[in-house]
Amino acid sequence: MHVFYVPDIERLELPEEEAAHCARVLRMNEGDVVTITDGKGCFHEAELTVVTPKRCLFKVLQTHVPEALWSGRLHVAMAPTKHMDRVEWFAEKATEIGFDELTFLNCRFSERKVIKTERIDKILVSAMKQSLKPVKPKLNEMTEFSRFVSRSFDGQKFICHCYDDLGEKHPLKEVIVPGKDAVVMIGPEGDFSREEVLSAIEQGFVPVSLGRSRLRTETAALVACHLLNLFNQK
Repeated sequence: MHVFYVPDIERLELPEEEAAHCARVLRMNEGDVVTITDGKGCFHEAELTVVTPKRCLFKVLQTHVPEALWSGRLHVAMAPTKHMDRVEWFAEKATEIGFDELTFLNCRFSERKVIKTERIDKILVSAMKQSLKPVKPKLNEMTEFSRFVSRSFDGQKFICHCYDDLGEKHPLKEVIVPGKDAVVMIGPEGDFSREEVLSAIEQGFVPVSLGRSRLRTETAALVACHLLNLFNQK
């Protein structure tokens, strides 16, 4: 099944990159039927009406709105790693598993203070199509830690950290309430600062652990994503 991403379905035209892939790589022709997702929850069966290396037009034959695979809105907020390939790996795998929103955090010990989201967004699109998801995760720009924790959020709020002397921590898997919106924060390789953890707790974030193993940032983020998805699957 060939899946194309068309965020503005009403234009009835593939975006330029998708058109090039359709015509030059897949060598599709007028009359071929393809699957299109708008990234907003729908799959459209469409027939190609014009195919050129730079432009592909189509007409929608039918639209299907699949049932959501999980309950609640799942949001992962993580400090990006120094090496972008690890961030890209997380974005791809988390999308395959299934989540709704990704925010990059600028923390005290962050190894990367600036991030360009264009490349990450393309990876989200590719993984969405590959895993046959009808919804593209929302991608946010780098956000200051203090600003993020102070935002209002109607749902469960978790912060993962490695300190043993900042109060009780429960395993994430034991405190997830299925069906509720949830956000989980993952710190940089040097962890959140003690002050950041205490600040988050004051703002209503529940301190949690992901097990006894010491995990890299992108691994911890993926474990957290998987747990949230697993406990919210329908």
